[in-house]
Amino acid sequence: MMSADLYCYESQSVSFELADESAMYRLGNRLAQCFRAGLLITLRGELGMGKTTLARGILRGLGHTGSVKSPTYTVLEPYDMAVGRVYHFDFYRLADPEELEFLGFRDYLLDAHLCLVEWPEQGKGYLGSADLDVGITQFRQGRRLTLKGLSDAGVEVLARLTLPPGNDLNNQKCIEYQGS
Repeated sequence: MMSADLYCYESQSVSFELADESAMYRLGNRLAQCFRAGLLITLRGELGMGKTTLARGILRGLGHTGSVKSPTYTVLEPYDMAVGRVYHFDFYRLADPEELEFLGFRDYLLDAHLCLVEWPEQGKGYLGSADLDVGITQFRQGRRLTLKGLSDAGVEVLARLTLPPGNDLNNQKCIEYQGS
């Protein structure tokens, strides 16, 4: 049985305890229903914590039906979707944050509906301010996710995510999260 208990909600932070990989995927799918255009989301956590799994759930939630590869070696995986362009970055292998300037990272930010960035600390000084930061840590046999709204848009995502079932915010319904 999957457990996803909301145990902390403040205006700018919400945490979930997830029992397994499928729960991570489902939460990513639900998060996607709460986004609006132009978000920069950072995904933090040690190797193997589930950053790419969460990104995979988000992409599926936005309607992507193809494969979702980890951008660990390519740095970037782009997705052209009905909602707009989504860019999934992984900065793990960056030797120097200045490499982002050579990659044209800021241009991607201007062009994107959504940017997901794994290992954002590797881009320190070039990344800019995220709207939503997702920290993933080991918790018992599963994971604890702490989502922090770092901008008005990020706080809005948290508000949509934590709405009681059946409510909406600005006519943007956020689907009830259901564990199994």
